[in-house]
Amino acid sequence: MAAGRGRRFDPAGARNKLLQVLPSGDPLVVAGARKLLAVMPRVVAVVPPLDGGVAALLAGLGCDVTVCADADSGMAASLVHALHYSLRHSPSAAGGAPDAWLVALGDMPHVAPSTLAALRDALAAGAPIVAPVQDGRRGNPVGFGRVHLDALLALQGDQGARRLLQTCPVTEVAVQDRGIFLDIDTPADLSTV
Repeated sequence: MAAGRGRRFDPAGARNKLLQVLPSGDPLVVAGARKLLAVMPRVVAVVPPLDGGVAALLAGLGCDVTVCADADSGMAASLVHALHYSLRHSPSAAGGAPDAWLVALGDMPHVAPSTLAALRDALAAGAPIVAPVQDGRRGNPVGFGRVHLDALLALQGDQGARRLLQTCPVTEVAVQDRGIFLDIDTPADLSTV
């Protein structure tokens, strides 16, 4: 999910937070995408129109990139767009439509590859919803099995899939990864490790 406008980061909209450079030298969105690409068989990146170059960076890394024209209407629009895209553009050679989706956020570059792999494996083992947990606290990214597809496609507004996480059983995957809590909301967060 890389379709947000980052208004908390820069209310004037002059700087695209996903293009800001981390201490590692990578743009924020590149750092997270590389980790996902190392672990996941396929990464679909949702970007807004006029993304400032985010789509080009992600496509260059090997992500499938799709533009969500309704991105400004809320997180649900981007998530629903991603699901429709993944269903329409599933490589037939890979066995057809996906059975599960891991929803990662473009502004969370510090999630460890081992966490992503543990979530992927829990979904592959049949967990209907997965979330990473450290010290009793849930973080991101979260994943959903196909059993929740209809509910996900019906989402609206800026709550994303929060309601599903609150009302349905969640398989919590224990990790030792502070990255599941670290999103980049302000310029000061860029130096957070």
